[in-house]
Amino acid sequence: MTEPAIDAESAYGAETGADSEAFRRRALTSLVAARDRTALLTGCVEEPDLTAQHSPLMSPLVWDLAHIGNQEELWLLRAVAGQEAIRPEIDGLYDAFEHPRAERPSLPLLPPEEARRYAAEVRGRALDVLAGTAFHGTRLTEAGFAFGMVAQHEQQHDETMLITHQLRKGPPVLHAPDPEPMPLFTGPAEVLVPGGPFTMGTSGEPWALDNERPAHRREVAPFWIDTTPVTNAAYQAFIEDGGYDDPRWWTPDGWAHVRRTSITAPLFWRRDGRQWLRRRFGVTEVVPPDEPVLHVCWYEADAYARWAGRRLPTEAEWEKAARHDPATGRSTRYPWGDADPGPEHANLGQRHLRPAPAGSYPEGASPLGVRQLIGDVWEWTASDFLPYPGFTAFPYKEYSEVFFGPEHKVLRGGSFAVDQVACRGTFRNWDYPIRRQIFSGFRTARSQDA
Repeated sequence: MTEPAIDAESAYGAETGADSEAFRRRALTSLVAARDRTALLTGCVEEPDLTAQHSPLMSPLVWDLAHIGNQEELWLLRAVAGQEAIRPEIDGLYDAFEHPRAERPSLPLLPPEEARRYAAEVRGRALDVLAGTAFHGTRLTEAGFAFGMVAQHEQQHDETMLITHQLRKGPPVLHAPDPEPMPLFTGPAEVLVPGGPFTMGTSGEPWALDNERPAHRREVAPFWIDTTPVTNAAYQAFIEDGGYDDPRWWTPDGWAHVRRTSITAPLFWRRDGRQWLRRRFGVTEVVPPDEPVLHVCWYEADAYARWAGRRLPTEAEWEKAARHDPATGRSTRYPWGDADPGPEHANLGQRHLRPAPAGSYPEGASPLGVRQLIGDVWEWTASDFLPYPGFTAFPYKEYSEVFFGPEHKVLRGGSFAVDQVACRGTFRNWDYPIRRQIFSGFRTARSQDA
């Protein structure tokens, strides 16, 4: 069978690939935005909070700060520019594979001011490299890939540091306006996505990472998918119906996890009389019923879906709902088309410190009317994290390849904590099915004949 033409993503690359200066400007903007956010996340707390480990699941903030600088040095100064190492003796300290997170507080880490100076020195040199690099000739420099990879890496660690802020005890130190109020969503609860082939993944998005590649044909049977993510109110109904006490809804591993950990609600929730409260970045508040549920693990998402008589969408179903335009047969970069995200499309970039109400951002809807596929909450899918046909590890195996397998489940779509440089219709995230500290939610699906 002939593979369909690779449409939107390759067109984007072809249109802009010849314009090195456009990529140079994009790289500069992305690097500066990431560093500004890093400064915000590490500058709002005192040194004890920077060096403390707020959870064994997370690194001290000061480790992330120097790790960001070290990765930038490794890829932009050494790999791209061929420069000598600035601090070769610290490479091992900031190798994420050499030291698990639980061990990092015991390492001789750079103290906060030294870590800041190191990251600033690397950044100054990296900007000089950016100004003089020809954006062609090697895979690392083509279309500024290495610079985009480094910007995405820093933004991913910014999201990780925001998770650490959520886990941190004490008064609030981060502030942001709430999402704009929206009329209560009254549209259909689910949307039918037609069956047939579509183009999954990308071969032309210039800064796409290896696990998003290559573009390939996928066949998907018709299915129904929730128009919006599952809300707190809907999830509370599952709790009140005894969902956490009924093994019918859980996989064997999920039921064992619930019994072992005694979880009875999403992370950060607690019951207060007849209502549920949650802790959010140092603030205790009533759980808002119309927001997408947050901080649930894959086992919880899967159990809710079973309780509701539905299931989690596969990764291919999720991407078809997010990218495929039935009218044209094209796979677009985002649900709303090929244009970069704007504030009217999605809740991204830590602009707010919470999800927007379910049904928000009608301008960001897919052609079929599915909303909030990008931003607000990462969405668990039914799929294991596996390579696409024709996958090639680049530029290093440890980014994706070592995580492939049934131990990790795929999340899609990004959250309010994700920057647009690290979020697109093809972007793949993954984690263990027990993880709840991440900004994770879900939506459900069902087969057409179910």
